[in-house]
Amino acid sequence: MKTDHPIYLFLSAGAEAFWVLTGGIRLEGAYRFSSTTLKTLERRLDGLLEPEGHDGPVYVVEFQGQFSEKAGYNLLTKIRLYGEQCPTRDVIGIGVFLREREVPDYPGGLCLSPGLVRIVFLEQTLPEWLAREPENPYLAVFAPLLIEDEAELRACAPELWQRVQRAPLPPETRDLLAQVMEFWFFERFRGLTAQEIWAMLNLVTPIQETRAYQSIFAEGEAKGKAKGEAEGKAKGEAEGKANTLKRQLKRRFGRLPAWAEPRIDAAPVEQLDAWLDDILDTDSVDSLLGPER
Repeated sequence: MKTDHPIYLFLSAGAEAFWVLTGGIRLEGAYRFSSTTLKTLERRLDGLLEPEGHDGPVYVVEFQGQFSEKAGYNLLTKIRLYGEQCPTRDVIGIGVFLREREVPDYPGGLCLSPGLVRIVFLEQTLPEWLAREPENPYLAVFAPLLIEDEAELRACAPELWQRVQRAPLPPETRDLLAQVMEFWFFERFRGLTAQEIWAMLNLVTPIQETRAYQSIFAEGEAKGKAKGEAEGKAKGEAEGKANTLKRQLKRRFGRLPAWAEPRIDAAPVEQLDAWLDDILDTDSVDSLLGPER
């Protein structure tokens, strides 16, 4: 399950998002949020909250959407790497797991030092919290991950969506939470078409125009477009060189044999370059292209 992008969006919604995701840790003072790559080993953090104007702790947040044996060591590694870059700061790592069963067995002492690492299980913290604050949009966002029964999730999808839409939030914050929720629904229902998800959420805006849809599929579309453009450019380059080669051969030797043009048209760019380089030194079409097969 893809989690980096939606968790980044969620944490960028501010201190309230951090409070929910970490099971109730309040940020004291101003913090600057980012998603930073630690250059030592090119490790990207899901979330990094650094104090601004005060000496509070730095929070390194890692979200684990599915079981991974190396999740615990991954979190400890990122804490250490950040500490090496900023050795005079107090760093606290927060490992956020959907369910307790997804916490790896090793290292065995991962949860024993809350001053260094704090482990949060969303299945434990959010349901009761959501029961107390049913309209809290920051809590509703994670329902698509925590409601395991797909029929139940389908039934409550429109209401969950509306909780975010009617929340008294700044428009940019509401938009971030909506993107995260859409993203989770796409991840949960990968077997559905965009139109089916649109109908499930009762969206007025076509799902293809939503930011989550674009976030999920834009990367693939961009790669496909880039690949297509590269292939088109290569094909155009080959066609241009093939036409140049045929013109020059005709000027030197007259009409080409019937087999020559198909061989030229089928040749890769590298072969066409080699033939073009040798055209002034050859004494016949056969000696340049090879004999008819």
